[in-house]
Amino acid sequence: MKDKAPKAPHTVVQERTPFPPVFWVANGIEVLERFSYYGIYFGFGIYMEYLGYTRAQLGIVQSVFLLLSYLIPVISGTFADRFGFKKVLIISYFAYLPSILLLIVTKSFSGIALTMLSIGLAAGIFKPLIAGTVRAVTDGSNKTLGFGIFYAMVNVGASFGPIVAGKLRAISWNYAFLAAGIGIGLMLLITIFFYKEPEREIEQATLKGKFRDIWVALSDLKFAAFLVILGLFFWLPFWAFFNLCAVFVDRNVDTAQLYLNIKSVLGTPVANFLSHEEEGVRRVLGETISHTGYIIMVLQVFVSRIFEKRKAIPTFLFGLFIAAVGLLFLGYAHVSAAAFVFLGIFLFAVGEMIASPRIQEYITWIAPKEKAGLYMGTNFLAVCIGGSTSGLIYTPLSGYFRDIGHADWVWYMMAAHLIVAIFVMLIFKALAGEFKEREE
Repeated sequence: MKDKAPKAPHTVVQERTPFPPVFWVANGIEVLERFSYYGIYFGFGIYMEYLGYTRAQLGIVQSVFLLLSYLIPVISGTFADRFGFKKVLIISYFAYLPSILLLIVTKSFSGIALTMLSIGLAAGIFKPLIAGTVRAVTDGSNKTLGFGIFYAMVNVGASFGPIVAGKLRAISWNYAFLAAGIGIGLMLLITIFFYKEPEREIEQATLKGKFRDIWVALSDLKFAAFLVILGLFFWLPFWAFFNLCAVFVDRNVDTAQLYLNIKSVLGTPVANFLSHEEEGVRRVLGETISHTGYIIMVLQVFVSRIFEKRKAIPTFLFGLFIAAVGLLFLGYAHVSAAAFVFLGIFLFAVGEMIASPRIQEYITWIAPKEKAGLYMGTNFLAVCIGGSTSGLIYTPLSGYFRDIGHADWVWYMMAAHLIVAIFVMLIFKALAGEFKEREE
């Protein structure tokens, strides 16, 4: 009788490490923060018009807000490493909560601008901390699932925040701001009583050292030019979509017809949930549908699976093209059937799902292995460039086109912007050469 052959080592499957309690606590905090952040941000253009401010004034507020939201994370992670995630989380709440509540009492432009600046500062401090927590408590066996759950929680909060805020602002804007404040208050209590500082190796990094590291990454002129191109040709129109979609749908599309469209497909309860009654007519609230979170929740894994084996840059450029087509349909909804709004938002979301995760993954793989985190951190700079210029360019333009009777034209310009981005990326690749990705 022959002895049984030993099993080959490669047949051993590593069991997935269970997530510690702080993982779930952190993800719960993320849902609440995105609920409050996007509950305010997506409807803010509608609020500014309600107060009588111009699109140019709205654009200034949006640009300052996004500038701080994406510039501060470049350095706030350093403070978290030195003083602990829990302490820095609590500091962000103490900047967040009074700022949100100030929106209830301040109506002047300078007051609103300074308040949103403070909210952007708080959001920038908060932004890297939950992702840092997830990274600290996951390992090779569960990190993919862990970040997948984290990304889903971001979109859960980003979807329900605007819906709840929209329903409340139909009664009173103060109720919407109060709901966002309650979300931050719950985050504070959860952090104090349930958030346990994750065990990790503490990097003794200084702020000076952080700036030195950033300078090292940006001293690679090819990489620095690549970030600028991403900022001006991807993140700029990307954030312009989120700056303008809700106010465009709410003010420039037949929202009564959108209500009937939703009612015919999803039923009266859903249609009523996403709408309010105005002068005896049910109308969809612009901010409840004018984002991509609910689409990403359903389709991101499916889309990622389709494109995961394809080359990064061609995939990214294809995503830009799909997003551009979506923007064209958004504009077309103004002059044709209102239902084209749904197709436009859906296609933009698909383009986002193809392009955004892939280009961010690409940045980590073109970096030297020991500098992957540093290079990924500089990606915030690209987002900052795009976000901080989006309000200054496209928001005033949208007001101008609206005033001359062509509110749809701004979407055609943004679509053209993304098409130009494809050619700019191809020219950059031809002149500077493609980055070499690491094998492992």
